[in-house]
Amino acid sequence: VQLQASGGGLVQTGGSLRLACAVSERRISSYTMSWFRQAPGREREFVAAIRMGGDRTYYGDSVKGRFTTSRDNAKNTMYLQMNGLRPEDTAVYYCAASRTSDSRAYYYMPVAYDSWGQGTLVTVSS
Repeated sequence: VQLQASGGGLVQTGGSLRLACAVSERRISSYTMSWFRQAPGREREFVAAIRMGGDRTYYGDSVKGRFTTSRDNAKNTMYLQMNGLRPEDTAVYYCAASRTSDSRAYYYMPVAYDSWGQGTLVTVSS
């Protein structure tokens, strides 16, 4: 499956952005889908996920209460609504997808995913 992330940009502290991840296949509900981010010199960090077969969502501790992920099955697209952005949110954001059982259990780990988008840069100015 191919993923295309979009929506990144430059925003001031406290602002909002919505990222989108377009999926090349239908039935995206059969995938565990997630967002990760990576800042320069740092490891890839789990941001949010929606597990396969349902709409339950999971979030990294640093974004809980500020970010919301969702998916539109009719449009084959996953979204990440980011509110209350902070300079420490600056990173390249990646979407990922997998149909493996590992991704259902280990949705927070990059190694659980076999398909990745190209990344979109989010820069939050102070």
